[in-house]
Amino acid sequence: MGSKHRLLPHLAQAFADLAPAGGHALDAFSGSGVVSYLLKHQGFGVRANDYLGFPGVVASAGVVNDDVRLTEEDVARICSPALDDRDFCRRTFDGVFFTPEDLAFLDSAWSHVATMSGHARSVAIAALCLAAARRQPRGVFTISGDLSRYDDGRRDLRLSLREHFVERVADYHRALVGGAACSVSTGEVGEVERDGWDLVYLDPPYAPVSDDNDYTKRFHFLEGLSRYWEGDQIMWDTRTRKLPKRVTKFSSRRTIEAAFGELFEQFSDAPLVLSYSSHALPDRATLEGLLREVKGEVEVRAVPHTYSYGTHRTAVRRRVDELLLIAP
Repeated sequence: MGSKHRLLPHLAQAFADLAPAGGHALDAFSGSGVVSYLLKHQGFGVRANDYLGFPGVVASAGVVNDDVRLTEEDVARICSPALDDRDFCRRTFDGVFFTPEDLAFLDSAWSHVATMSGHARSVAIAALCLAAARRQPRGVFTISGDLSRYDDGRRDLRLSLREHFVERVADYHRALVGGAACSVSTGEVGEVERDGWDLVYLDPPYAPVSDDNDYTKRFHFLEGLSRYWEGDQIMWDTRTRKLPKRVTKFSSRRTIEAAFGELFEQFSDAPLVLSYSSHALPDRATLEGLLREVKGEVEVRAVPHTYSYGTHRTAVRRRVDELLLIAP
């Protein structure tokens, strides 16, 4: 949901037009981490920030980490019988997500991951999260129980979580690249320092005309899995065992315009690139006006885009323009 993977060529050009490689870039809503990864490839020292925790683990594994890989022995150990008798996943998500064998693997794997540290631990957790996202139909955790109606025959739905984990570790290993020093922070964007950036990329949650933009609702399982639900307050009365919603000014159509005004003011001293959907609120004219008030000159590039997240292949709401608002 919201991944910018298909937009990377357009973003790469926008970044190159605005700032010289080698500077300090902020990816303020890092999500899947693909834009932070792009910025690192372009020579920037990147800070990946997100208010959810699991994007930070993903960025630690694939952006901050230059060269640490799990050994074959590490992978075999994580896939071996458990070190303890933990059964949280089996007890909590039986009949909700995944098979009993998959849930037992997550419990067992975490018994080993809990003994790890540093980038090796991040790679292991990130691979578990990616394995779970690939194994879950549509990649979101708002649907549960009998999901056979979502089975479109793809290989990802056939692999066990153990098999996925081994392949996802290899994916992370192939992706690692050296470069400028990068970092991760987890918190609201308003907590990020405003100065010292040569480039700021903004990709806040889109406020749709209908529905909501609650990423916690859609990815709560990955959020919990990234820390084995330590300290989490699970909503036991919900079918999918949700975590409490994180409310921000971007969560409501009543407050989102003010949120954008504050966001643009916070980073007014840096070149800005904003990604936003043409099928969301505020609309293009409002966003452009808010940004002009702070930055003056604004260029808007519209890129035709089809979201991978949607109800079905013919869902009209999936076909939009991705707007890139660029302000030097």
